[in-house]
Amino acid sequence: MPEKLSEIVYGRHPVVDAIKSGWPVDKVVLQQGIRGEFEKEIRHLTKEYEVPFQVVPKERLNKLAGGNHQGVVAFISPIPFQRLEDILPSVFENGQNPLIVLLDGITDVRNFGAIARSAEVFGAHALVISSKKSAQVNAEAVKTSAGALTLIPVCREKSMVGAIELLKLSGVKVYVSDLAATASIAALDWTIPVALVIGSESEGITPAVAALADDRFLIPQLGQTDSLNASVAAGIILYEATRQRHL
Repeated sequence: MPEKLSEIVYGRHPVVDAIKSGWPVDKVVLQQGIRGEFEKEIRHLTKEYEVPFQVVPKERLNKLAGGNHQGVVAFISPIPFQRLEDILPSVFENGQNPLIVLLDGITDVRNFGAIARSAEVFGAHALVISSKKSAQVNAEAVKTSAGALTLIPVCREKSMVGAIELLKLSGVKVYVSDLAATASIAALDWTIPVALVIGSESEGITPAVAALADDRFLIPQLGQTDSLNASVAAGIILYEATRQRHL
């Protein structure tokens, strides 16, 4: 095992040990062209532990770790990941209605950090990201969040649809922002158990996730720009949730 936690771990045995020991591995990248038992082992482990996996050119690994990487590098998250199925019962047991923020396709690290900052400030109980197509959880994300990512639980789920299904089974309503909606953000009840889905600016919320929404709302806008930055929209929405819950 490596002697200390760093932002990357490289080499075959250190990477395998990091995954097996439960370190918060954010992503594993394997060199193109590597075949055989090691490739099979890495693919199996990343699938078993639900760690994002990517095959990249050797040149990228050389930039990350010099020439002594043995064809594999693991990015280590500066925060531990938690399980949504553990967070929900604890919130209910504390006599609170959950406010969960799901990030559907948010891949920009700065947007991710800014949303995390708003979520923590306005009292959200957890952030949920997918093991696929999500921003990397790294030091830059923590810095952008002003440290909020060290304070709010982050749950990395294998499937965003699966996470929503778990939330709905737990009695949590799923809200999504939609420019075509007729209800204003203030018309919805944010005091009940709620999961807010934030989609990417370029693609919005994925159809499979949008299909599971219980309610849709819009943020009133007077200008000509057709949408807000994802992190700005998240801050506005979470303020309304806090206003209804606590003010």
